Amino acid sequence: MLDHRPCDLSPASQLWTRTGVGDLITKLYRVRLTEQGVGTYLRRWGLSFQRPDKRAVEQDTDAVRLWREETWPAIRATARAEGGEVLFADQVGIRSDQVTGRTWGAKGCTPVVRRSGNRFSVNAMSAISTKGRMHFMVFTETFDADFMCRFLDRLAGHFDHKGHLVLDGHSAHRSRKVRAWLAAHPDRIELHFLPSYSPELNPDELVNADLKRSLPMHSRARDQAQLATETRRFFHRRQRRPHIIRGYFGGPHVRYILE
Repeated sequence: MLDHRPCDLSPASQLWTRTGVGDLITKLYRVRLTEQGVGTYLRRWGLSFQRPDKRAVEQDTDAVRLWREETWPAIRATARAEGGEVLFADQVGIRSDQVTGRTWGAKGCTPVVRRSGNRFSVNAMSAISTKGRMHFMVFTETFDADFMCRFLDRLAGHFDHKGHLVLDGHSAHRSRKVRAWLAAHPDRIELHFLPSYSPELNPDELVNADLKRSLPMHSRARDQAQLATETRRFFHRRQRRPHIIRGYFGGPHVRYILE
């Protein structure tokens, strides 16, 4: 079970259930157990029923291993030798009709969340470091190479040393305009790209998840300007709590950054 998915053994789903495990036991050992019996054995073996992480089938596991074992340690060593700082960055979109999370309510009566019937969205880009620092921009236009250059301008203005920015391979990050900006500012910022289809390696993804969880609890935005204001308010709150920012690096898939 730990080495295979159900679909590796027969045409079935990708998730192990008590029924699936029971069918496998019957196939291998000619013993049929009830679902409750299977559950008893699973718990006895130290297993638990969990929500699985998702991974793209296109992900290159060798590239991920190389990033963890060689590329990232080299980036960190270079930044330390230069007296620079490493930041992880990502962009995110927030929609007005997005509702996440749960709330308490009477049994059999689904609670209702009142939101604007108008649909609008804003975007944000942030960068965080293990020192508990966060930098961000909230914007309403499309994320493209021009905006990326603006973000780099703002980011460079916050440092008196070189910044090493780790992000994904979005086309705007690799665009000609961004390469030209980097060539004109070689001592300000250097970009490093995560392996393709590997968002779990970026702690800033946890910032995005935190944002999407937090906004529905407080949001009463009736238009795009109010949604942008609430999004900025979230980032300002996090900036004032560096221990929370450092905590993003404690996620199970990003702890390698601190090792």
